[in-house]
Amino acid sequence: MLILGIETSCDETSIAVIKAKKDKIKVLSNIVSSQVKIHAPYGGVVPSLAAREHEKNLKPVFEKALKEAKLKITEIDLIAITIGPGLEIALWKGINFAKALTQSFKKPLIAVNHLEGHIYSNWLPPLNKTKTLRSFSARPSQPKLLRRSRQVGPVLNLIVSGGHTQLVLMPNHGKFKILGETMDDAAGEAFDKVAKMMSLGYPGGPIVSKLAEKGNPKKFTLPRPMLNQKNYNFSFSGLKTAVLYLLKELGQINQKTTADICASFQQAVIDVLVQKTIKAAKEFRVKSILLSGGVSANKLLRKTLQEETKKLKLFYSQPDLQYTGDNAAMIALVGFYKSKVSKKSEKLIARPNLKIKNW
Repeated sequence: MLILGIETSCDETSIAVIKAKKDKIKVLSNIVSSQVKIHAPYGGVVPSLAAREHEKNLKPVFEKALKEAKLKITEIDLIAITIGPGLEIALWKGINFAKALTQSFKKPLIAVNHLEGHIYSNWLPPLNKTKTLRSFSARPSQPKLLRRSRQVGPVLNLIVSGGHTQLVLMPNHGKFKILGETMDDAAGEAFDKVAKMMSLGYPGGPIVSKLAEKGNPKKFTLPRPMLNQKNYNFSFSGLKTAVLYLLKELGQINQKTTADICASFQQAVIDVLVQKTIKAAKEFRVKSILLSGGVSANKLLRKTLQEETKKLKLFYSQPDLQYTGDNAAMIALVGFYKSKVSKKSEKLIARPNLKIKNW
């Protein structure tokens, strides 16, 4: 089966083509047109500008994705489109483009949740490489314990992005249970806001992480919100406010102090994310821990969560860096699995606050 994925939930225009035969997956193309330079002067994504750029970019990105895949639209078997969550005005651009394709070429169209796409980014092989997957069965590279059991489920997913922070239990394909989520700012959003406080530029998350590499994470004592609560929810607004008060207290700061603040802040966020994830893994007796979302590109988060997972002798997975951000390959992959599992038909409308739900 050849699946075309379309993703326009925020400020990336992305179209991809994947080939799926049973559980053999190959990414034939994954084109992403970024709008970072356009939104940088505003310090954040401007919805109307994002929609305008999607309108301009969708056709050339579509043509490039097909060209790289060496295919014609008539050869595509299924189109998968993100319907939410995201910016409503941006989502509609992708949805309308997908509808036009289905009407012109009589192709089936399936609605996909953007967050489920991030989860499934863990199953994506590198571009033009084939990966054989069986429903939650062990991969050849897994520890011997898991190879013997032939089981990697149930899976615990930590989704960390600019707009979302969630812990999601996944017993099988298309089955989800949200264990906890952010009560206010998402982790990625907190990174961006701290960067803005210190006038570090946009997007702020990668800048804070880069500066943190040169700083002392123990220099400043910052809170770990909700770390000791029994639930699995998150809160990062208090941590962000603590950084604001620290900056006011310090006044003018040099490069070394800036790096120390970044390192201390980053460590606080990662401590909360990792410790809550490990606690949930123990309680729900999962066999695998998956990391996904834009913040999953953070080097320290990847390293720390992998090390803690290894201590529990569980399987750990994180997406290739090319799939950590918003991309259409992950949308196409969800479309493939969803088409095999779900018999439900969803309305093809933009749903900016769409929640993860079972297929």
